Amino acid sequence: MKPTQRRIPRAPRSALTSALQLSLSLSLMFSLPALAQSQVGRPGSATSTQFKSAASVSPAQAVFDQVNLLLQTSYGGLSPVDREGLAREYQLRLDAVCAPTPTNCAAEKSYPVIEAEMTALDDEHTFFQTPEDFQEFVASATGGNRRQFGVKLALLDGQQRVVLEVVPNSVAAGAGLLRGDVLTSIDGQPYTYDALRAAREAGRPIALGVSTRGLERVVNLTSQESSTRDLPRLSYQASADGSQDVAVIRIPTFISGGGVAQGVHDLVGEARARGVRGIIVDLRGNGGGSLSECDGAVSAFVPSFTRVARSAEGNSRTLVSRGARVEAGRTSGIVTNPQLWTGPLSVLVDGGSASCSEFFAFEIQNAARGPILGETTAGVGNTATRVFPIGEDAALQLTILNYAKPDGTPYPTRLTPDIADEQSEATTRLLTQGEDELLNLGVKALDGAPVLSQERGQPGSP
Repeated sequence: MKPTQRRIPRAPRSALTSALQLSLSLSLMFSLPALAQSQVGRPGSATSTQFKSAASVSPAQAVFDQVNLLLQTSYGGLSPVDREGLAREYQLRLDAVCAPTPTNCAAEKSYPVIEAEMTALDDEHTFFQTPEDFQEFVASATGGNRRQFGVKLALLDGQQRVVLEVVPNSVAAGAGLLRGDVLTSIDGQPYTYDALRAAREAGRPIALGVSTRGLERVVNLTSQESSTRDLPRLSYQASADGSQDVAVIRIPTFISGGGVAQGVHDLVGEARARGVRGIIVDLRGNGGGSLSECDGAVSAFVPSFTRVARSAEGNSRTLVSRGARVEAGRTSGIVTNPQLWTGPLSVLVDGGSASCSEFFAFEIQNAARGPILGETTAGVGNTATRVFPIGEDAALQLTILNYAKPDGTPYPTRLTPDIADEQSEATTRLLTQGEDELLNLGVKALDGAPVLSQERGQPGSP
C-alpha cells in the first residue's frame, strides 16, 4: 500500500477535497474576487444570454450561472466534452433540486449539482471548491494562519501515524517530534488519527505517545493558530565515505505566499559555499503551487528554458533564465542574487508530487540535468488553473491553459522517473528505523549525474 501524506489539520472529507489537498489546483494563478466576478454576466459577453437575468434568479441559480459562464468563456483545458450541452443538462438537474423553492433556492443547493457537472467535464484539474475548501485553499496559498500541529504523517498499520515532516517553528517542532517518529497513544489510549484530528480541531491539550526508533516518550501538544508558510530548507546527507558533502534542499510546497524561489537560490548559494559535491532536491509530497515560484526555483539548476502556454485566447511564450522570466517582451525578476548550481544533481518525487512539482522535475529531465528518482507523479503536470471566487464564499478552480515546448511537444500529464523506486508501507517502516531508502538512492545517483559547463551552460561529463 502506498503511504499517503497528510498535514494534521487537514481532515479527509471527499474525493474532491482529497484532490484539492493533492493540489490539483496548482500551477497557480490566483485571481482576486473583483477580477473573477467582473467576468460574470458582463455586458456584451457572447454567452451571457445563455443564462438567466441576474435580477430574477435564486442564489443557487446565480452561482450555477457564474460557474457556467466561466466554463464557456475561460476554459483552456483539454476536455473534449461539449460544455454548452453540459450546462443544459445540469440546468435541468438544478431545476429539479430547486423546484420546491425556485425563487429563493439557497446557494448551497447548487453545490452538489456543480460538483457533478465538473466531474462530467472529465478534467481532473477543474473542480468546485465549497466554502470550507476555499477557505483552506486561501490560507495555504497566501501563507495565512490556521489551527495546526505542524506535522505531516504517513500510513502505517492502518493509521496515519508516522511523522514524514515537521514544519519548522511549529508546535510539533517545539515538542521535538522528528521525521520517522511513530505516534503510539493519545492521553494513554491507543493512537488513532481521528482522535488526533479531534484534538487539533478543539485546541485541546493532549499527551502524545511517541516512539523514536524504539525509544518511548510522551510529549505534550496543543494545536495553535499558526502560519501555513512552509519554505524550502537545507540539510546535509553523508556520502558513502561518511562525509556530510551532499546538500538536500527540501521544497515542501510552492504555495507559501511567496519566497520559495528566493529560498531555493539562497540555499544553493549556502550549499555551494560549504563546498558540497552534489545537491538533491526533494519534491516528495509537494502538491504544487505558484508557477512563477516554480520557474524561479528551476532556474537555480537549469540555465534557461522556454514554455508555450496555449489557451482559448491564443498562445504565449515564456523564457526563464537565471531567476528572471521574459513574457511578451517584458522581463520580471523572480529572485535577487540568482544562483546556478552546475554540479551533480538528483531529484526525488513520489505519487504526491503534483502540478508545479511535475513541471520542475520535467524541466530537469528535459534538460538532461540530472536523474529523477521515485514514483510516477500525480498526473497534473501539463496545465495551469485559476481559482475564481464564486458567490459569497465558494470558488471554481478552472483549467485555463495547457502547456507545450516551442516545437509543439506537450508537457507530459505525469512524469516517469529515470530511476523507479515504488514507495510502500515497507518503505515507511524502514523510515521508522532511520532509513530513507529513496534519499539513499538519490545520494548514489549523484555519482553518475552530469555537470554543467560554466561557460556554455550545457550538460557535460563530471
